[in-house]
Amino acid sequence: MPTNIYIVGAQCTGKTTLVTALQGHFRAQLSQPSQGQSSSPPIITEVARKVLREHNFTASDITSSPSKALSFQQLILKAQYEAETSITQPWYISDRSGLDPIIYAKRYVGPDAADLMMGTEMWRDLRERMGRSLIIVCEAGMDWLTDDGVRLMPTDKADWTTFHELFCNTLREAKLEFAVLPRSIEDIERRVDFVLNLHARMR
Repeated sequence: MPTNIYIVGAQCTGKTTLVTALQGHFRAQLSQPSQGQSSSPPIITEVARKVLREHNFTASDITSSPSKALSFQQLILKAQYEAETSITQPWYISDRSGLDPIIYAKRYVGPDAADLMMGTEMWRDLRERMGRSLIIVCEAGMDWLTDDGVRLMPTDKADWTTFHELFCNTLREAKLEFAVLPRSIEDIERRVDFVLNLHARMR
């Protein structure tokens, strides 16, 4: 049975574009009987945007108020947990993961906030799922860093790279194996192939 795929990383690293392309790949396989595929994996879209809308948070709230930042990340963790546990199909592809809000809490609130979230039953369940999955970290540093007015943005490319390193270090601390999708691979077909080749090895 295929393993779950998590696409994670700093802001503006092409995560959602990659997830959409992977979705297109698996849907295309449905029209090829030789592939023996009866359905495409469900997609967990980025839950943070939904939480922003439903709870009226703004990016400035999160950077200016540690209490709001922690509350926001805790809601994201809960939303991610609910999204994953609601899926009945054998496997799925997730745009971000349960570790993402923990990393953001560490960045914008502090290590104690991250530890608090990592002590929850929700995180323990999500971590177990991630431990059996393919985790792809999209590397920061490309030329497409743009502010959409919604997401939290790094101050510059150095801050962007530091955020990427925070992802990798936190994954290591959580003892979760991952692969970095290099920023030098910009073509979307090559990015999809990178993920598919690793995914095939895990079957």
